Amino acid sequence: MSLSKLTPVLLPLHLAFAFHPIDVAAQQGTDTAFAALQERGRMAMGVDQYASRHRFDDLPDGGRVELRQTNPDTAAVAAIRAHLAGIARAFAAGDFTIPGVVHAGVVPGTRTMAAKQPVIEYQFRPLDGGGEVRITTRDPEALRAIHEFLGFQRREHHAGGSHAH
Repeated sequence: MSLSKLTPVLLPLHLAFAFHPIDVAAQQGTDTAFAALQERGRMAMGVDQYASRHRFDDLPDGGRVELRQTNPDTAAVAAIRAHLAGIARAFAAGDFTIPGVVHAGVVPGTRTMAAKQPVIEYQFRPLDGGGEVRITTRDPEALRAIHEFLGFQRREHHAGGSHAH
């Protein structure tokens, strides 16, 4: 699904969360908060969060976001690929609306990533069962922001991945 088709769905969600911010840190440990995160993810991304698996890896020149379907489902794989391709385009334009909607607030690292948009590259690549967005930069401040973003995502999604040491 294209970002322009998602806008009518995402805009009301984004505005609702902007006017009713949620303390993400206070909710991290609750099952209800995780279920709410999963539901917002399903709505914003068009992907069943319980039938897919995220991975967020820090890399020396940036990182990668991987999302794969856990059950054989060609329609779900197509939805994952469409979502990740759209994310790569949106992030490249400095638009981090979708993570903000999914996490019900500003996601750590995204303000700097948006400001450093000219020095960060985002590339979508399909993988078996899903795809990945590779994020690269040579800018030290942008790299820190990318790692902050990925670390937050790992924690919030209870996902695997490598982190910078």
